[in-house]
Order: sequence, then structure tokens, then C-alpha cells
Amino acid sequence: MGALLVENQVWYSPSLSTNMHIRIYGYSGVPFVVFPCSLGHYYDYENMGMVERLRDFLDAGIIRLYCVESVDAESWYRFSVPPAERDRRYQEYDAYIANELLPFIRRHCHNPAQRVMATGCSMGAYHALNLFLKHPDLFGGCIGLSGLYRLDHKEFGLTANDMGAVYFNSPIHYLAGMENAWYLDWYRKSEIILCVGQGAWEDETQDDARNMDQIFRDKKIPAWVDFWGYDVDHDWPWWFQQMRYFLGTLYREP
Repeated sequence: MGALLVENQVWYSPSLSTNMHIRIYGYSGVPFVVFPCSLGHYYDYENMGMVERLRDFLDAGIIRLYCVESVDAESWYRFSVPPAERDRRYQEYDAYIANELLPFIRRHCHNPAQRVMATGCSMGAYHALNLFLKHPDLFGGCIGLSGLYRLDHKEFGLTANDMGAVYFNSPIHYLAGMENAWYLDWYRKSEIILCVGQGAWEDETQDDARNMDQIFRDKKIPAWVDFWGYDVDHDWPWWFQQMRYFLGTLYREP
């Protein structure tokens, strides 16, 4: 097995007023934006071992990974500022993804019409689902592993009383109320996969997955919400297996 093609990119983001880094793996295939876990970085997917676990998919030109930074410390985990200010910073991140990152990926893939997949584990799954739902014409779908999909969890220091300020970034809340036919039509022709284990540290993520599953059913949105066994914990060894399984199902095993 030869050297894996890795490319680093960085540019000053007008949306975020800071430099944003990207690390790209692979040379061809379906592009995936990879969002990091909570307070994570663009190099975590490699450092935690996921890139190597997906090496055969990358070498075969089945997928290409675009690992990005988050602004978690400036948005949902910045407990010292009001919810509306946290939401404002996340909206700027949304603009960075939609108006800067995705056009770059389409140019990088030499395909101006390319719809991009989104993925992530834990907090990365939240980003993947939320940003896909907000931009289904730009994203072709998502694979979210062990995510929280509502912002009124104690994890974020927010309560039901705060939801008015962050409603449109809390997927369980806004998708339940979604009636816009344009969005619903895009969702129905996208690949949506959410997965959660039923082992350690997965209680809240199970609840959110069940809620999302019911909302998808109510909205007649085809989605694959998969619950793995009681030995399946909220941890990287299981995310390795899940990601390989879903990629092999969507595309093909190398």
C-alpha cells in the first residue's frame, strides 16, 4: 500500500473573520465533509485512527475526505455568552460551510454541480445532520454517528426556555415543524443515515435518534436510523465499524 494522498488547505474566512484549516484525504470519489467531535480539530479524524480504518475506501477512489475545523468553543460550548450570541456565531459557521467550503470542494472535485456528503461522530454528527438539513441542495445526505440533535441538553447549558433563540439550529425542534415543500422534497431524495449504540454513554443519543426517526416517518422522509447492540458504546472503536459498514452499504466494499 503506497502513501496516502493528503493535502492541507487554509484560508482566511470572511464569514468567520479567522483562518480555517482543512485536511483532505484521497484523490477521487464521493466527497465527505468530516466534522470533528466536540471542541475538536481538523486533524482529529486522522489522529483517532479513522482515516487509516477507511484507507481502502480512499485508495480505491470511492470516497474523499475533507476534514474541517469547528467553532464549538465560540458557539454551543461558550457558556459565558447568551444563547442568541452563541447562535449568531454558529450562523457564521453555517455561512462558512455553505458559501466558502462547499464551493471550494466543488472546484477541487472539478464538478460544479457536486452535492457533498456530511459526516461526523458525536458532536460531529450534530453538525453533519444540522448543516445537511439547512442546505439539502448542497449536501447529498449525511452519516451521523452517536449524535445529539436538540440543543436543550445539559451538554450545551441550554434549556427549553432558550430554544427561541437557537430554534433554527436545533434539528429535532425545527424539523418537527417543517412544512416547506422545497426542503422536504430535497430531503426525500437524499441519503440520510443516523446510527447509535445502546451501550455506555449512549442514553441521550438514543433518545434523540428515536425522536429523529419518528419525525422522519411523520414527514415521509426516507431515512435509515440504525440502533446497534447493548455492547456498542459511544467510542471510536465502534464508530470505526459503523462507518465502514455504512460506506460499504452505500457504495461498495473495496
